[in-house]
Amino acid sequence: MINQPKSFSYIEILLLHIVMAVAIYLYRPMSGMILFGVLLYFTFIIIQNENRNNEALMAAAYIAGAEVFFRMTDGMVFYETGKYSVIIFMVIGMFFKGTSSKTVPFWTYLLFLIPGIIVASFAGTYEIEFRKLIAFNLSGPVTIGVSALYCYYKKIKRKDFERVVVMLLMPLLAQMFYLYLYTPSLKEGIISLSGNYAATGGYGPNQISTVLGMGAFLLVTRLFVIKNRLVNILDFILLGMMGYRAVITFSRGGVITAIICMIAFIIIFYYKQNSREVGRMNSKIFMLFAALILIWFYSSFKTFGLIENRYKSENAAGELKSDITTGRVELIETELHAFYYNPLLGIGVGMGREYREKNLGIEINTHNEISRLLSEHGMFGVIALLILIFVPIVFWTKFKNNYYFLAFMAFWFLTINHSAMRIALPAFVYGLALLYIVDEKKPPVHRKRLSY
Repeated sequence: MINQPKSFSYIEILLLHIVMAVAIYLYRPMSGMILFGVLLYFTFIIIQNENRNNEALMAAAYIAGAEVFFRMTDGMVFYETGKYSVIIFMVIGMFFKGTSSKTVPFWTYLLFLIPGIIVASFAGTYEIEFRKLIAFNLSGPVTIGVSALYCYYKKIKRKDFERVVVMLLMPLLAQMFYLYLYTPSLKEGIISLSGNYAATGGYGPNQISTVLGMGAFLLVTRLFVIKNRLVNILDFILLGMMGYRAVITFSRGGVITAIICMIAFIIIFYYKQNSREVGRMNSKIFMLFAALILIWFYSSFKTFGLIENRYKSENAAGELKSDITTGRVELIETELHAFYYNPLLGIGVGMGREYREKNLGIEINTHNEISRLLSEHGMFGVIALLILIFVPIVFWTKFKNNYYFLAFMAFWFLTINHSAMRIALPAFVYGLALLYIVDEKKPPVHRKRLSY
């Protein structure tokens, strides 16, 4: 699988993942067996090659892309298998290749998560399983830290980075094909305006929308980055299929985030092109815009116009809903309330759910990682958040060679604001934004030797 993304190898890997989707659809226990084989394969490759070609990054990319697919098909050993696997692969990779000496801010970030654990150990009730509480609420933030440690200031060849993108994309395509098999058509009676479980394999529409949105975004980037007509046509078809499945989840967060990421990527990539390439890009942008419009109208037709109501925050009768955020604002308010009364150390890791039960009378997990950091970690959370935001910005001002930077940072920030860190994908993508991509196309600079 870890080969150069030439046209024939890309198509072969795609066919392999179509077969994987069909196999899991026909025999669901295949999901666990495939995941076990994937983990063994990548572990062997990383150790055998001593991570010389960033195999650990490719392995982490694949698991980050496959996490939701294996969750929804019951392939995971336990819920957080995906995040732990990403962390382990990254740690193994760092064992062989080390980290940059400039990663001190992210070591500091990880250290600032510890006080919240200590507070939770004293604040929690006996009804809460402390170990599971910490694992569930800290696995996401720790994944960000480890991804940043691995990627920050790490040089990677452009062709290797393209392989990472392929590794991230392939399981997302497999999941898309699985959904087409699971729900080949929609009926008006099974569509829900609050999230269409019928179109998401019975799994959470929010997570499905997020990963399919990422898949659509990656396909758009390949239309501009990959210079191969056959592959471009294939990716264009896959974009139509992926975009449609993302829209009919009726979960808006992932789709809106994907569109913003597409715009961010195109702006940066467009700026870096010469006058000759700009003309080609203009035609591709026009075709892309037309395709997105077509996807929207087709989705509206297939959902009997109800998708338009969803994006207008209207019910099926066309009446405007009183809360367009589906309760998220109220959740944020409780977390800011907790931070206001516990500004120094916060209420402790995982205590937000219990805090909301006492104040709102309902048990519900947060949808916003930023407000959760503030409420559960206090001032340590504030500093941790500032590190996550401003260190990449400083990095970007020095090295503007990663044309995915703005899009990946946007995906991370927007996703953790509507879906917290339930999956590893936003944390892993945050790390990718910090890579130093080396363009091998530029000719080497030959300097005249000085004589004394």
